Amino acid sequence: MLTKKGLKEFCADARENYLPHISIDCVVFGFHEGIMKVLVLKVQNEDEWYLPGGFMLKNEPIEKAANRILKERTTLDKIFLQQFHVFGDPERSKEHFDMYKDMLPAKENWFANRFLTIGYYALVDFFETSPNPDQFAESCQWRGLDDLPDFKLDHALILKTALDTLRLQLNYQPIGYNLMPKEFTMPELQKLYEAILDKKLDRRNFQRRMLGFGILTRSDEPRKGGAHKAPYLYSFDLENYEAALREGFKGGW
Repeated sequence: MLTKKGLKEFCADARENYLPHISIDCVVFGFHEGIMKVLVLKVQNEDEWYLPGGFMLKNEPIEKAANRILKERTTLDKIFLQQFHVFGDPERSKEHFDMYKDMLPAKENWFANRFLTIGYYALVDFFETSPNPDQFAESCQWRGLDDLPDFKLDHALILKTALDTLRLQLNYQPIGYNLMPKEFTMPELQKLYEAILDKKLDRRNFQRRMLGFGILTRSDEPRKGGAHKAPYLYSFDLENYEAALREGFKGGW
């Protein structure tokens, strides 16, 4: 929570530089040890958790704003973000306004504005990211979908909607290129799909369908070491993968 002086400085800066009524919130998904994880922020000196988000500069394109905000809040840069929903409940900012209403007159309080927030989600390679908190947060960390904190505002709804969108996408577009390492086994890819869908999938049906999409390339040699029947390694055929993203395919898990 900001002090009265800090709030006054923040609101003055926001009125001068940022577009009122519009914000951006980002849901960043990663996959680690068979678990889907989400990047979350904890506010300094408070037990409050949020998704990475912020406000748009007055003359800033939306896509550029989303990338800038994610970099400022988490240090993650050059991440592909997908817009998925706009959240506009009239009461969604009321909690912030009530928190500061006694510190400043409403006309000076940035949080007196009604904010629509544009939701973006990202799929990233867990091992290729090193998130760090900004000056407003004391922690920036990955949390599993079964170990999420209590979010402030409507960030639980934003996360749920992003996850629902991701699950829907699995029915007509491939997922995995940004979440998996360069080479992986079919069981590892199946674990990703099961983690997203939160259900078990039949091994033979999964392999048949994934190979039928034509987006995977199998290596000539199986993974070395381990069991006698070591699984083969696969990688994504990027050209076919991108074609499937553009054209889609019929599916349903």
